[in-house]
Amino acid sequence: MSTMWADLGPKLWPAFWVTIKLTIVSGIGAMIWGTVLAGMRVSPVPAMRVFGTWYVNIVRNTPLTLIILFLSLGLYQNMGFALAPDNADFIDNNNFWLATVGLIVYTATFVCETLRSGFNTVPLGQAEAARSLGLNFMQVFTLVVLPQAARAVIAPMGSVLIALTKNTTLASIIGVGEAALLMKGQLEKYGDQLVIIFVIFAVGFMIITLLEGAVFGYFAQRLAVKR
Repeated sequence: MSTMWADLGPKLWPAFWVTIKLTIVSGIGAMIWGTVLAGMRVSPVPAMRVFGTWYVNIVRNTPLTLIILFLSLGLYQNMGFALAPDNADFIDNNNFWLATVGLIVYTATFVCETLRSGFNTVPLGQAEAARSLGLNFMQVFTLVVLPQAARAVIAPMGSVLIALTKNTTLASIIGVGEAALLMKGQLEKYGDQLVIIFVIFAVGFMIITLLEGAVFGYFAQRLAVKR
């Protein structure tokens, strides 16, 4: 036990820090791209609606593992498309960003659908009144509909980002040094301590997700739309 902890202890925080960075960066990217997709889904332009619908339906039903592997094996190894500069830490950095892009591409579909459900909470009369004042679709969407929809779906959006935190474990398949990769290495070295290792990492993920839930729950109450 002491030998295992002496080996694991110093590596624990750096591994979870990578998990947290993946969550934050991917979460921001997914929120931005998901909002754009949500706008496309309700756009008056048929081509944009078709693209948004097809994108969401195809990507959401594609395993995240395949998306990340495609980015690593197809985009980088076969096509040479890199997302990080060529330096001493190139592989680690590049894999981190490849995993981040995969998480953004996938999670944005759930952000989109969550926002779209929020659009239904905005009274139709508000959008019609805005259009009658001469506002175009983009102005109605960004100034009237989106702010209210976003406030209405803070709690569900928290669930999406909690799922994103769990999905970061799939970054380990392309060698990103986050918590799941460290756990796998420790299990291979200290198989007799399986339960203890599992509990340590389960508690770590539980702390992160509970904090996320508490933060989104707080803002859901504070920023709820009063009707």
